[in-house]
Amino acid sequence: MGASLSILVAGLMFGFGLAVSGMTHASKVLGFLDITGDWDPSLLFVLAGAVTVTAVAFRFVLRRPAPVLVEQFHLPTVEGIDRPLVIGAAIFGVGWGIAGYCPGPAIASLAAPSWETWVFIPCLLLGNLLHAYSQPGNAADSGAAALGAMGRPGGKP
Repeated sequence: MGASLSILVAGLMFGFGLAVSGMTHASKVLGFLDITGDWDPSLLFVLAGAVTVTAVAFRFVLRRPAPVLVEQFHLPTVEGIDRPLVIGAAIFGVGWGIAGYCPGPAIASLAAPSWETWVFIPCLLLGNLLHAYSQPGNAADSGAAALGAMGRPGGKP
């Protein structure tokens, strides 16, 4: 229960931060991606703040033998850049550029949804399910695991 509560609190803080910074508005993201037009650098400051806080916090957190509310850290084990990573990043980037949404801001925008949100969220869920069912050997459990993995670091079930 403690881990679930901490995930909820962290998610609410993340969503609140996105809302305060205006990053739940697709126009802000699209303005950042429009480097040849009317470029809006505000997303760069949000990203810089997130990277700074993470870089400092990880130095302290990862010195612990285990997290406070669960028995072990769940960190990525793959360190190399491979074809699936590049293809996935390209698909994510193109989708982000077209829609102006990525999963975090899209879910946060459910607090004040637009029609774009109602189109994006089902597509997000469908994409998670398709990914889960495309993984060899775990198709039977993949659907629920994929939906449960949304928002987890690394997105792994």
